Amino acid sequence: KGTGLTMWAPNVNIFRDPRWGRGQETYGEDPYLTAQLGVAFVQGLQGNHPRYLKAIATPKHFAVHSGPELQRHSFNARASERDLRETYLPAFRACIQEGGARSIMCAYNRVNNEPCCASTSLLTDILRGEWGFDGYVVADCGAVDDIYQHHGAARSIAQASAMATVAGCDLDCYWNDRGWLQALAEGLLSEDHLDQALSRLFEARFRLGMFDPPEEVPYAQIDVKVRNRAAHKKLALRAARESIVLLKNSGGLLPLSKNIKSVAVVGPNADARQVMLGNYHGTPQHTVTPLEGIRNLVAPTTQVYYSKGRRRIPRLNESQRGDEANLMQEAVNFAAQAEVVILCLGLSSGEHGVEGEENPNRSAPGFSGGDRDNLELPSTQQELLRAIWETGTPIIVVLLNGGPLAINWADQHCAAILEAWYPGQEGGTAIAEVLFGDHNPSGRLPVTFYRSVYDLPPFDDYSMQGRTYRYFSGQILYPFGYGLSYTRFEYSTLSIGPLQVTPGEEVTIRVRVQNVGDLAGSEVVQLYLTDVEASVSVPIRSLKCFRKLFLQPGEIQEVIMKVLPNQMSILDREMARVVEPGWFQVSVGGGQPIPATMDGGSTTQVVTGMFEVLGDSQEATHVPTQR
Repeated sequence: KGTGLTMWAPNVNIFRDPRWGRGQETYGEDPYLTAQLGVAFVQGLQGNHPRYLKAIATPKHFAVHSGPELQRHSFNARASERDLRETYLPAFRACIQEGGARSIMCAYNRVNNEPCCASTSLLTDILRGEWGFDGYVVADCGAVDDIYQHHGAARSIAQASAMATVAGCDLDCYWNDRGWLQALAEGLLSEDHLDQALSRLFEARFRLGMFDPPEEVPYAQIDVKVRNRAAHKKLALRAARESIVLLKNSGGLLPLSKNIKSVAVVGPNADARQVMLGNYHGTPQHTVTPLEGIRNLVAPTTQVYYSKGRRRIPRLNESQRGDEANLMQEAVNFAAQAEVVILCLGLSSGEHGVEGEENPNRSAPGFSGGDRDNLELPSTQQELLRAIWETGTPIIVVLLNGGPLAINWADQHCAAILEAWYPGQEGGTAIAEVLFGDHNPSGRLPVTFYRSVYDLPPFDDYSMQGRTYRYFSGQILYPFGYGLSYTRFEYSTLSIGPLQVTPGEEVTIRVRVQNVGDLAGSEVVQLYLTDVEASVSVPIRSLKCFRKLFLQPGEIQEVIMKVLPNQMSILDREMARVVEPGWFQVSVGGGQPIPATMDGGSTTQVVTGMFEVLGDSQEATHVPTQR
């Protein structure tokens, strides 16, 4: 039992570049999707009691923070006002204004020359001025010290502490009493500034019930024994199932029969428990690996061969080449004997994730301090993949990783590919259920899978041009929003009403979705909007709404979605948010409206239509977006 719990989550930074190791903590590359999930996360953490908070949510890292990891204490993210307002800030705004988050964490880096934790622009003008935030701001651990030590924006820790407090940062994760005491003594900081910070912090403590009798605080009655119950394991399994994305299924190889005579489960991620959890994780009582999940699900008569095959990444010390060769030969022998190979490849948070070189894997070829230098599978895994392919046995690749991979060769040569991410404690069970047909996959990619890192701008360039599905116009491997199913869905009778509106009016979209396949399954209906006649540069398209349906074979549902006035708005040349007259294209389907040559051969159907805004430009009023 207890009170006073604060959570440094959710991470609503935009996964703008696939090289970033901490992208695995985020909700992907799209600001709307990130905002929707961030708001739900905040509301779930904080509860709905009129007086008390269950916990305090702390959206992070405010703002424009997404690598490179090794420079995060010192880099200066140069972002245009348009990119700030259209991409980097919307999810934070939603978490504050729609989710009601009572805390926010400022980032290590600078934005346009201002250290985030001493940024008048971010903390005073935008966060408290424009958005009306009245909670407290906490600095990422050591960020106040960075103002002085790494950004060179202050001459001392005292001045850095004063700058942060005056700008609106109320709390330092590190014990920094000497900085504030010196700032007071030197006249850099007034007691009024400290009182303001203390008032915000103590209000949070009161809302958490820390000064009230425990019997009056409903959340203080939650006993520690509620942890790890059957319902929690069931929820973990559901989350893992629904996050798995089927990327390829050539010839309908999947799902497999549980009575298959033999299967070879191969690869460095097949039975690696730590890989299931990613970074910033708790410690489950038990974690199911893919190998365990498969063994638990197949028929007793099925022969399951297992071999690690190769290490996940090349060893820095190559003294054990003989062991590696033996592992490879074992895997090849098993693959040759089996009817199908389930090849578990990918990465782990030991290779990419949070900054630091303390883990030697992070300085292996292809990695740099938690980030990626390229998007390919490590060379050891590419060698294993080709060796297994040469046996002629059909290959199902299962990826466990925290971000996009350029698996071009696998896409061309392997029969099926499953993206499982870091699926958590029940991940192995979920993977097996998808492979053997107990669950029909419905996950969609929250990020773009590019063909090469050379198609992208430099990692330290924070302009959004050429990044994410909203601004990238080149050839890709798998698009944002992509994912296959074991059944098929058909869209028809798209209705847009009204077809002509004035600025400030909403548009209602109706569409019929039918399961025209033989299996029950879920479909993620996605609505994208393109401003065809904008007076300034705008995204190619942007996600504006999504719905998830479960349909039996033959079943039809009508889906109703809206495009709200602020979702039609742009920032004009004077950086005013307005709704302009002109034509808008609406696309509704199970993915983006892009040619099949760009999306890995998706068979997802998309229907499109147009509506027009008439009249003069009108200032757009921010209203909560639909969920």
